[in-house]
Amino acid sequence: MLTKIIDQANIDLFSEWLKETEKVVIVTHVSPDGDAMGSSLGLYHFLISQKKVVNIIVPNAFPDFLKWMPGAKETTLYDQNKELADKLISGADMICCLDFNALKRIDEMGEAVKSSNARKVMVDHHPFPDDICSIVISHPEISSTSELVFRLICRLGCFDEMTKEGAECIYTGMMTDTGSFTYNSNSQEIYYIISQLISKGIDKDDINRNVYNTYSESRLRLMGYVLHTKMKVYPEHHAAMINLTQDELIEFNYVKGDTEGFVNIPLSIKEVKFSVFFREDTDMIKVSLRSVGDFPCNQFASEFFSGGGHLNASGGEFYGTMQQAIEIFEKGLDKYKPLLTAK
Repeated sequence: MLTKIIDQANIDLFSEWLKETEKVVIVTHVSPDGDAMGSSLGLYHFLISQKKVVNIIVPNAFPDFLKWMPGAKETTLYDQNKELADKLISGADMICCLDFNALKRIDEMGEAVKSSNARKVMVDHHPFPDDICSIVISHPEISSTSELVFRLICRLGCFDEMTKEGAECIYTGMMTDTGSFTYNSNSQEIYYIISQLISKGIDKDDINRNVYNTYSESRLRLMGYVLHTKMKVYPEHHAAMINLTQDELIEFNYVKGDTEGFVNIPLSIKEVKFSVFFREDTDMIKVSLRSVGDFPCNQFASEFFSGGGHLNASGGEFYGTMQQAIEIFEKGLDKYKPLLTAK
């Protein structure tokens, strides 16, 4: 059995709204990751089973290795089809905001969502949610938004109506947001949920292959380049850093998703407990941070890179040159050295 962490008042109100709803739009954050797409598609399949008209709208493209998920091809990309997306958002009875808790996280789509008269629901696991939804299911202690979607469906008394396709998507989100259950995944209830998803007929081994073993030759060559040339280890700080410029990405025929997981690689080095990856984008530098143990990479992200997230998995951004970003990172290492070197 699962702990009933979601407030009953939220369950009751969501259930009431669902009975009165015909058209639902699901939205998630910029550059959707596995949990964003897994939770969105998991909820999508459930709502379809409830005879609702459902559309998923995302700000921009998501990685190729997630496109196998059932329903992924039906997703509308806001940056490629703004007119249709705005029409769907304005015509929705209910908008479900998944895996984000502030409108700035959905970029230009935020204004359309804010202006819509639809009832709004947030399901998310990031701390400090903005006041943008009437129903707020926010639990930072939970490992993934996909897990919260599973819990929501169960609390509605609809587990029997969960399809295999929906279960596959939820499992994908849970798996990717915990690094294949290697961090933020010590709760025994996670493994109970996995057992319930398996009972729906999912093949978790096949899902793992679809996500992690379908990369291009270019990604592998880029990974080799990163390991040989672009990874810097700071032994005295128990930390490591990887950075890639736009020119380097172009040289290796980069497509969205090719650098997924790179930030985790240095954590396999003995004594390294903190890893940061800088990837130059068109107008800024994307920052990914990972840690092991109790080092608060979310605190580091917030202080130096306008970011946040979870204790062991966070993100941020930097507007400046790559060299400036690295210099700020190295100054941060010095400040946080007592925490990094603590036994």
